[in-house]
Amino acid sequence: MKQKATVSSSRRKSRKSYFTAPSHIRRKLMSAPLSKDLRAKYNVRSLPIRRDDDVIICRGHYHDREGKVTQVYRKKWRIHIERVTRDKANGQTVPIGIHPSKVMITKIKLDKDRKALLDRKNRATKKGKYTEKDTA
Repeated sequence: MKQKATVSSSRRKSRKSYFTAPSHIRRKLMSAPLSKDLRAKYNVRSLPIRRDDDVIICRGHYHDREGKVTQVYRKKWRIHIERVTRDKANGQTVPIGIHPSKVMITKIKLDKDRKALLDRKNRATKKGKYTEKDTA
């Protein structure tokens, strides 16, 4: 059954909107889950990944590698992590792109915008117009 009249449930349209998404929407789509201790601390499940976050790779050939995010490559839907590189035939080292859903954030780079985002997403706080004493 369709949930919202304004949102299409078509696979074709969903894939088109995903792959042609502009950069500001890709930021949100390129989110990564938080580690268990961060999840307990902030009551938030996942965050859009950013440049100086510390992550651990959970899936794929490079799993269990830890490092700092050096670049978020939104155009290619990938992130680059320090020390996750390979050598080319000419001896040059190139970073390997990892999809952000396959990593877990272990340390967050906090600034005022990120703190505000965490406060907004916090599931423990009660949000709404009215407090307990207003309704009593």
